[in-house]
Amino acid sequence: MGASRTYQLSLTTQGPAYPPSEVMDANGDFVVIGRINRDNGAGGVSNGWGCAIVAADSPLPEFGGSEPYRIVRELPDHPGQFSPADNEMVLHTLPLPLPCSNYPMVFAPEQFPNASEVVRPSYPFHQVAMPDLRAQDGPKLTEPVTLGTWGRARGELEVQLSDDRKSGEFSFEFSGMLPNSLYTVMSLREHDLDPAGPTRPGPLGVPNAFVTDQDGRGRYRAVLPDPFPAPGTGGNRIVNVVVLWMSYQQNYGGAIGQFGLGGDIHAQLKLQGPSFDEFTTTG
Repeated sequence: MGASRTYQLSLTTQGPAYPPSEVMDANGDFVVIGRINRDNGAGGVSNGWGCAIVAADSPLPEFGGSEPYRIVRELPDHPGQFSPADNEMVLHTLPLPLPCSNYPMVFAPEQFPNASEVVRPSYPFHQVAMPDLRAQDGPKLTEPVTLGTWGRARGELEVQLSDDRKSGEFSFEFSGMLPNSLYTVMSLREHDLDPAGPTRPGPLGVPNAFVTDQDGRGRYRAVLPDPFPAPGTGGNRIVNVVVLWMSYQQNYGGAIGQFGLGGDIHAQLKLQGPSFDEFTTTG
């Protein structure tokens, strides 16, 4: 095999910068573990990794822009330092339509083209109104998911190129995830957040799903063709990977979700910034 590298994934609740998080608390505020937009004191915005409770009515710029979040309460920068009360915080989905969102993408255009028209409340993670679910069917997640439980997640990624550099293998090992739960893995590509022409985020392999065991352990592997085309060739390089907990316990084939961004997908692990510059593949 060709070049390889191992990465440690970071705990998060955040996809793009808006909405600020893919997780809410019972008060309807965002629980943010990720990049926090703050006033830099000079009329601009700083963007450092941290933790905070952020108001759902924070200023919303146009897609591609940044405004300081309206911070309700700071949290310790490291989840291991959260207070007992913070660790007991029950986590919720975002309501629909998504609040504080400027992302123009339809996530499942063939399956659910009118997703932006759906109205639903915010649900505690363990009480999501799954389609067609009956209590007799045996849902496996029945206890509240707290911030402390969420914060146990750990993940490691190994990327390895084939000898001919035409493909890349992505191998993951997970621990501390929510037990007996459906997760998916998505790729974030260079142009997915490009204000001039965003592309739709896609799965990292199809199917891109794995189910954790009763102890929250899991594995995932995918081989993708030409994931890292050389800069300047017009390709759309993978620059990050995101591990998503699926609150509706569903997988969507070639789409990463129906509503996205906290409506039905919830980022729990990712790399803190654009990565994989050391790799180049060929089509």
